[in-house]
Amino acid sequence: MGRGKIAIQRIDNSTSRQVTFSKRRKGLLKKAKELSILCDAEVGVIVFSSTDKLYDYASTSMKSVVGRYIKEKEKADQQYNPANMEVKFWQREAAASRQQLQFMEDCHRHLMGEELSSLRIEDLQNLETQLEMSLKGVREKKGNLIQQENLELYEKINLIRKENEELKMKVYKAREVNEAASRNRVAPAYTISKGFDLHAPLLHLQLSQPQPQNNEVLPESWTMELGLQLH
Repeated sequence: MGRGKIAIQRIDNSTSRQVTFSKRRKGLLKKAKELSILCDAEVGVIVFSSTDKLYDYASTSMKSVVGRYIKEKEKADQQYNPANMEVKFWQREAAASRQQLQFMEDCHRHLMGEELSSLRIEDLQNLETQLEMSLKGVREKKGNLIQQENLELYEKINLIRKENEELKMKVYKAREVNEAASRNRVAPAYTISKGFDLHAPLLHLQLSQPQPQNNEVLPESWTMELGLQLH
């Protein structure tokens, strides 16, 4: 009949507790020694009893084991330090950026036709495809720029044409106003320096026939009309 399992909890009886401690301690140190021999491991075990008595085992020396443990513990603490973790993160980012920059520089040299001897056939085909796509993109962009410039030039021409039409209409209107003013302008009356108005009405002067004396008959040529017209 097999031995029953012991509950893993504190043993209340001090005598039983001391007996169990002694047995388990010896077994623990034995297993540590076997582990160091079988697996070529550096093992150190430190045990304090409930009465503060020290028991230990070291495969080399306890000082060496403890010193190595402290060193590794400090290294682990530094690795999990938030400040150190942030530094390591940026170090990885910087390394990735340098690698990407180097890759871009290599691609640029290849696109410029430099250092092609080290490329394989597949790499050269990919490079040719990239160049064709880049050339196509340049042509499309150039065409779009030319079209945009043509549209802007067309708008400027229409604006100049509109301004010319407006200017022409203003000139025509000014000419019509001047011609109308010329037609409606009244010429000032020109007066002779002696006071005679050149536009005075026509004057008809008639000399009366002289009365004959002593029954004398005058010739008809003596009778005359005098008409004066001044312009």
